[in-house]
Amino acid sequence: MPAACDSVLEDIEDIVSAEDLKPHDRQFVRKNIFPKVRKRNSQKNIQSDDDPPSDSIIPGAQKIWIRTWGCSHNNSDGEYMAGQLAAYGYKITDNSAEADLWLLNSCTVKNPAEDHFRNSIKKAQEGKKKVVLAGCVPQAQPRQDYLKGLSIIGVQQIDRVVEVVEETIKGHSVRLLGQKKDNGKRLGGARLDLPKIRKNPLIEIISINTGCLNACTYCKTKHARGDLASYPIEELVDRAKQSFQEGVCEIWLTSEDTGAYGRDIGTDLPTLLWKLVEAIPEGAMLRLGMTNPPYILEHLEEMAKILNHPRVYAFLHIPVQSASDSVLMDMKREYCVADFKQVVDFLKEKVPGITIATDIICGFPGETDEDFQETMKLVEQYRFPSLFINQFYPRPGTPAAKMHQVPAAVKKQRTKDLSQLFHSYNPYDHKVGERQRVLVTEESFDSNYYVAHNPFYEQVLVPKDPLLMGKMVEVNIYEAGKHFMKGQPVSDARVYTASITRPLAKGEVSGLTEEFRHAPRNGTNWKAHPSAEIPVESPLRSWMALPLPWQRGGGGLKMLSVSLALLAVLVVFYYGGMKTEL
Repeated sequence: MPAACDSVLEDIEDIVSAEDLKPHDRQFVRKNIFPKVRKRNSQKNIQSDDDPPSDSIIPGAQKIWIRTWGCSHNNSDGEYMAGQLAAYGYKITDNSAEADLWLLNSCTVKNPAEDHFRNSIKKAQEGKKKVVLAGCVPQAQPRQDYLKGLSIIGVQQIDRVVEVVEETIKGHSVRLLGQKKDNGKRLGGARLDLPKIRKNPLIEIISINTGCLNACTYCKTKHARGDLASYPIEELVDRAKQSFQEGVCEIWLTSEDTGAYGRDIGTDLPTLLWKLVEAIPEGAMLRLGMTNPPYILEHLEEMAKILNHPRVYAFLHIPVQSASDSVLMDMKREYCVADFKQVVDFLKEKVPGITIATDIICGFPGETDEDFQETMKLVEQYRFPSLFINQFYPRPGTPAAKMHQVPAAVKKQRTKDLSQLFHSYNPYDHKVGERQRVLVTEESFDSNYYVAHNPFYEQVLVPKDPLLMGKMVEVNIYEAGKHFMKGQPVSDARVYTASITRPLAKGEVSGLTEEFRHAPRNGTNWKAHPSAEIPVESPLRSWMALPLPWQRGGGGLKMLSVSLALLAVLVVFYYGGMKTEL
C-alpha cells in the first residue's frame, strides 16, 4: 500500500474536499455574523463608576493631602515627599475632604502624637480615602494591628513615595521599609537634591544626618531612625547654595543629634558649619538644631566662635531632660548635670546674650521628689527663655516602659509645677527700648503680625507690611511678653534683602532644574536610585512603574513592555468577538 506521503500534492486546493466551503462562500457567511455581547452574570465582575478597575487609573491625576507631625526633620521629609508628588503631576491640596489620598507622616516621640496619627487613619478610612503612612511610627512598629493592610513608606525610602502612592491608588498595599546602603555602609537617607515643596518658601530645612549614637531608654525614635549616618559636607553645602538661589533667607540644620554629625564619616560639626557659613549671603541666617551635651563638649571653643558669627543665630537647643544624675543614668543619657552646666556656662560667657533652649521630662520611672526638686532648681537658676516640658509617656518596646512607673497623678502634678515655675518669669522685659536687627520670615498664627527673629533667635512681632517679608530690618522694641517681643521698624534704617533671587511661590516645587523640566515623562535618560526590594501584599506591577526624573536610569525598556502589552490587549479585543472583514 502506498504511503500517504507518496501522493503528489499539486495545489493547496487539493486538500479541500467538495463539501468544504469555498472562499467566496466563507465570506458570504461571515457577513451574516454579528458580534454578541457576553453577559456578565458574576457580581464580582461588576465595577462601579466610583471604583474603576486599577488598570484604568491614570497616575498623577489625583489630589493628595499631607499631614506631618513632629520635629523639623520630619517636616523636611514631608516637604520632600510633597515635592516629588507635585513634580510627577499630583495636586497637593490643603483640603483633606477633597483629597483622593491622605499621606500621614507620623511622630513616635510621645503617645499623644501617635494617638492623633491613629485617629487620622481611622478618619481617612471612614471617609473612603486611600492612605499612605510615613514617618517614625510605622517604621519603628510596622506590625501594629491598626497598620495592617496599609501602605507604608519608610523614613529612608521617601524618594520612592510616587511609586507607593501610585500603587496605593490602584488598590495595592505596598511597604518600603529598607535601609539605604552603599557597599554595606548605611547612608543618611534619600538624596538631598530631590524636588520639595517648602512649607515656608523662605526657610530651608536641611537634615545633616539621621539617627544617633545614643541608646536612651525612653526613646522610640531610635527604633525608627537607627544609628548615626551623616551626609557628606559637599552635598550639604550644595543644598544650601541651591536654597539661596531659590530665594531662601533662613536655613535650619536638623537631625536627631546635630552634635554627633560626622563621627561616622571622619569629620565633625564645626568643620561643616564653617563651610556652610562661607555660602550664606548677606542678610541670610543659619539656625543650628538640637545637640546633646556629650558631643558638643569637645567642640566648645569652635562652637562659640561659630555662634558669634553675624550670619549664625546665637541659639542652641541642648536637652538636659533631668537635673538628677541618678535619673540621667536610668535614661542612659551618657552625661551628668555638671556636663550640661559646663556647656551652658561656657557658651553664656563666650557668646553674650545667647539663647539656650532645653527639654525636661517630668515623672520618668524612678524619679523621686528629691530628683524633681533638683530639676526645679536648675530651671530657677538658668531661667531658660525656651523650655519644652514633657510629661513622661512609656513608649512600647522601650526599656523605660518596663521600669517601675511614677503614678500618673504625680507626673501630672510635677508637669504642672514646672510649668508654673516657667511662667513665673518674663525673659524679655529688660529688652524693651532696645534697637534690634531682625529677619522677617513668616506670619503669626493669629495673622495679625509678621514674625521675625533677632540675632538670638528670639521672636519679634512686627507690623504686617508685605514689604518687610524676607527682609532684614531694624526695629525698636516697645513691648515684651512671655514668648515674644513687639518691634516697630526704624524708618531711616537700612533694609537688607537677604534673598539673592525672588523666593518661590507658596506651593511651588523646589529643585526643578531645566533638565528636569524638559525631561520626557518616560524617563529614558534617568536612572533609578538603588533601594530595597518592594514587599507587597497584593500583585504589584512594580516592573511597569515609570522611572522618575530624580531616579536616574533607563526606562525605555519598561515603556516598550507597556506598549507591547497594550497592543496585545487591542489585538485580542479586535479578533475576539468584533465584526471583522477579510
